[in-house]
Amino acid sequence: MTNNTSGLGSLLQTLGVEIAVPLGVYYGLHSLGADDFTALALAGVFPLARTLYQFARTRTINGLALVVLVTNVVGMLLTFVSGDARMMIAKDSLGSGFIGIVVLISAFTAQPIMTKALRPFLTHGQADHEEAWERLRSNRRFDTVVRRSSYIWGIGFMLESAARVIGAFTLPVSTMVWLSTVIFVGSFAVIMLVAGASAKEAGGMVAEEARRPALVAA
Repeated sequence: MTNNTSGLGSLLQTLGVEIAVPLGVYYGLHSLGADDFTALALAGVFPLARTLYQFARTRTINGLALVVLVTNVVGMLLTFVSGDARMMIAKDSLGSGFIGIVVLISAFTAQPIMTKALRPFLTHGQADHEEAWERLRSNRRFDTVVRRSSYIWGIGFMLESAARVIGAFTLPVSTMVWLSTVIFVGSFAVIMLVAGASAKEAGGMVAEEARRPALVAA
């Protein structure tokens, strides 16, 4: 429970920095007369600075965070060169699509990206559940169920990205600034629910395996 609460708190903090702060900066600067591109450019500095700060502090970065960092840097460079506000919005949309592709591709490798993120939610930080997870790693059914999480997140991000990219080049910039966030948050919530429901089987397998030594001892 504590581990899940901590994970939820971390998620909410991330959403605050990645979404709430940039939105506030954009509309604040826009109300002061800044053009769309300038407001969007300055709003995008906060999430990028946060990623760099975390790396500087811990000197570690996981695969997904690295993809986000590279996407942000490349996207910022492209938008500054083009000077197009729509490109600035599309940058984030394309970024999530690229992340989705990477996550989906990882599902076919020995180390699916979302497996590491899923583990704490299924083991709850309990030693017996961690041991059960290790024993189940050689279980073919367990591996299939866990990999499903990467399929769901990968495809979900790609679909969400496509919707936002289309909106970025067809709707007014001022509309897409908030609508893009709504699409992202809504999609994230749906993907999380679907992935969570899909992971219930794996969670049950972990719980059952964790009880097995006790049953054998009895």
